[in-house]
Amino acid sequence: MLKHIVMWKLKDNAEGKSKIGNALLMKEMLEILKEVIPEIEDIEVGINVNFSDAAYDVVLYSKFKDEEALKTYQDHPEHLKVAEFVGKINDNRIVVDYLD
Repeated sequence: MLKHIVMWKLKDNAEGKSKIGNALLMKEMLEILKEVIPEIEDIEVGINVNFSDAAYDVVLYSKFKDEEALKTYQDHPEHLKVAEFVGKINDNRIVVDYLD
């Protein structure tokens, strides 16, 4: 099993919404992907409640069968739509992929 974890720091305002407004929309958009991309084994999206400077605003935890399944997810047109939106609202992104 491959675990894919991504965290984002969001802009205070972007695309006509506040940080929390964009975080909520982003969460919804990411969670819907489970319904349209069969390679997603599991997905969880959390919005930060810790307001330290070191904290990120949104976290994605997802599981895939293997690296090929992750690549299929990343190249899927619906994921690319979400990634385009996220690219407009985020200031920083970190990612970790690891095999379980």
